Amino acid sequence: MKILVCISHVPDTTSKINFTENDSKFDSNGVQFVINPYDEFALTRAMWFKEKQGATVTVVTVGNATTEPTLRKALAIGADEAIRVNAEATDGFVVAKELAEVVKTNAYDLILAGKESIDYNGGMVPGMLAGLLDYSFVNACVGLEIEGDKATIQREIDGGKEILSANLPLIIAGQKGLVEEKDLRIPNMRGIMMARQKKLTVVEPTINETSTSSVSFEKPAAKSACKIVDNVDELISLLHNEAKVI
Repeated sequence: MKILVCISHVPDTTSKINFTENDSKFDSNGVQFVINPYDEFALTRAMWFKEKQGATVTVVTVGNATTEPTLRKALAIGADEAIRVNAEATDGFVVAKELAEVVKTNAYDLILAGKESIDYNGGMVPGMLAGLLDYSFVNACVGLEIEGDKATIQREIDGGKEILSANLPLIIAGQKGLVEEKDLRIPNMRGIMMARQKKLTVVEPTINETSTSSVSFEKPAAKSACKIVDNVDELISLLHNEAKVI
């Protein structure tokens, strides 16, 4: 089984976010970048299939050369090879199109991704990729088993969970539950050294124009100071007259 794991290169959630050029461009100075957490769940599940069923695992990202340390980390975790599409990942449709070309070229059986990236939170790429490839697609996946060319999938729905079956090839958008946080892997020294020798292929994009662009960014308003009240009557008065929520 050939597995492709789609990786996003995103800022660590502890990073201080700023914008430049009149709030029209993200300022990456001093920002630590990591594997998108949802994608890391997918990668960890792919490693399980590699170890238990002999699958081969390739990771792919759409981005410039600054994303390569993130791919190398995925290789250190245990992926067999990596592909970088040399384009800026600023448009979800362009990213999906480029990933579709990678899949068409290499004929993967299973494509795993996170349900969304934690920077733009678009949540659109896995579904658009499935549409472009005409593959079956399951979102919000919290469980996945493969036997032969059959998959059994568990996904979250409103108020519960749903069990599905599907044939490969298949695209999965995973989240926490696909693996648990305690199962995530930290690269060890041996993995880091081996990652340096693994293949990282850079391919040029097939699309040179984006469909959308970011006009401006705005930070959320700063939280106001907390107000401590001494009794219930004062609290009710503030909620009614000041907050106007009752």
